Amino acid sequence: MAAGSTIDALGQFELHPVLGQIGEALRFSQSPAFMLVAVILVLAFLYIGMRPAAVVPGRLQAAAELGYDFIHNMATETIGKEGTAFFPFVFALFFFILAGNYLGLIPYCFTFTSHIAVTVSLALLVFVVSILASLKHQGFKFFAHFLPDGAPVFLAPLLVPIEILSFLSRPVSLSIRLFANMMAGHVLLEVFAGFTLMLAGLGAFGSVLAVAPVVINVALTALELLVGVLQAYVFAILTCIYLREAVAH
Repeated sequence: MAAGSTIDALGQFELHPVLGQIGEALRFSQSPAFMLVAVILVLAFLYIGMRPAAVVPGRLQAAAELGYDFIHNMATETIGKEGTAFFPFVFALFFFILAGNYLGLIPYCFTFTSHIAVTVSLALLVFVVSILASLKHQGFKFFAHFLPDGAPVFLAPLLVPIEILSFLSRPVSLSIRLFANMMAGHVLLEVFAGFTLMLAGLGAFGSVLAVAPVVINVALTALELLVGVLQAYVFAILTCIYLREAVAH
């Protein structure tokens, strides 16, 4: 928020211990705290939404079933016959990221998906799972993919390093995409919110001018709602694509 005549747009991303001295001793900051909150919220949503199992579903049950069917169809259609086996993994990733993206839009909450350490950890998890799936389904033939089919053998010293770098770049692009989008959106929200308070502090004329950044902030919030679900979807669909390549024979 605004501090004097300045706007500290990056202060919202600073980590601080929670739970007092216990949190400080355990180095338990807002990031793991809100990860735990995200897990609890997702589990509560699914439990409450699916528990009634009414013939005519209510809104919460319909939303839970829609999310379940959407991710299940995405996993099976993208990965193939092995999609059902990976469905729980993709489902958990999608809703964990979605909850993390949306928590930051609630006042006094923290967007843990705006931290590169979190997104890198998620991307590395996907990377490791895809490698293990490749070794399980393809064995050592997995390493043959680093030399494209039909490529002359004498080009192997050039092509193999390029293919390896391309493969290793997957977790990098996956993590930076999510981190950059979430951080940029929340920085803009903070800037316009701080700008609104600065103008409102200038008196009646400033309050009139403050209407413009308020309208912009409302539009940005709506955009962040769309970006939040879109980034969770992109992360999940790319995970499915990597797993499809891993299980392909």
